Amino acid sequence: MESAIHIQVLAAVFAIAVLMGAVANKTSFCTMGAVSDWVNMGDLGRMRAWLLAVALALGGVTVLEATGTIALGSETFPPYRTGNIAWLRYVLGGLLFGVGMTLGSGCGNKTLVRVGGGNLKSLVVLAVAAIAAYGMLWTPLFERAFLPWIGPATVNLAGYGIQAQDLGALATKVSGAENAAGSRIAVGAVIALAVLAFVFASREFRQSFDNILGGAVIGLAVVAGWWITARPMGRSWKEWAEMATEVPSRVQTQSYTFISPMGDIVRWIIEPTHLTFVNFGIVALLGVIAGSFLYSIFTKNFRFEWFRSGADAVRHVVGGMLMGVGGVLAMGCTVGQAITGVSTLALGSIVTFVAIVAGAAATMKYEYRRMMREE
Repeated sequence: MESAIHIQVLAAVFAIAVLMGAVANKTSFCTMGAVSDWVNMGDLGRMRAWLLAVALALGGVTVLEATGTIALGSETFPPYRTGNIAWLRYVLGGLLFGVGMTLGSGCGNKTLVRVGGGNLKSLVVLAVAAIAAYGMLWTPLFERAFLPWIGPATVNLAGYGIQAQDLGALATKVSGAENAAGSRIAVGAVIALAVLAFVFASREFRQSFDNILGGAVIGLAVVAGWWITARPMGRSWKEWAEMATEVPSRVQTQSYTFISPMGDIVRWIIEPTHLTFVNFGIVALLGVIAGSFLYSIFTKNFRFEWFRSGADAVRHVVGGMLMGVGGVLAMGCTVGQAITGVSTLALGSIVTFVAIVAGAAATMKYEYRRMMREE
């Protein structure tokens, strides 16, 4: 399968992901670490970095939509602005992912960064999470084990006269305004500015180059992903895919997320001759690993690390499994939902964000109390 436009899109996605991996490695950008610092030490530095990424991604999307540069409907991957709110899926998936990333010592993005730095424990977590995500995405597991009881809890907003779940559409319904696009822009701008104000209210954060760099690069990378796939290049890419003899995987408007790509890469590994399986998510995943690897080699920080004990191995394997299952259930991770999804103002993404933090925080508190009892 050869196509100039397909190669151009994937090459751009890969290049940005390499930068993400290198910067995340340099700055220790880690969403699990952000929760840990907050819960265990009361330090909000990395949490502010995470929120900076959210604010820049949301602000960037808001500006792009306000200027007519892009238009994100409900046909994105994942369908963030869908009119169906699968609230139970968001809550359960987010909680499971939060627990999993704590046990696995990092979220999806951090796991890839650690793999690039030589961490073999994270390689095991990645393998387990990828197999679990593959089972949820490409086998009947989700339909048989989860859909029968999650499906009935889904709320169809169309029945309430609301066509999408983003906060702009909800604000339009509540206020009685007629212009949903205008409401979306207004809400996005207010939230983005409010979050930025909170982030930079801390003098300590303003003086932290690494935290600012990490949050800025991750947030702007998400904007770049939307910009690539929702503008003329993206439209040409989708038109080419529709005419292709073999339809390539996931040629849709999208940005960075790291759990579904883990399942997709297992699918490709099983059938490596199917190059149509190589998609946005897979090259993004490989790009983050490559960027982290290059940074580790350049700074001479590449180090192999293995499990301290059998219990440590079990902990990470369970964490990887929960990340894979929970991430697919929630339709994203701490990047895919909590940054990329929130950039669309999707209510489900915000619910997932809160659930992930709650799951991680509860796990950390439980482990701390157990450790204190053992001592």
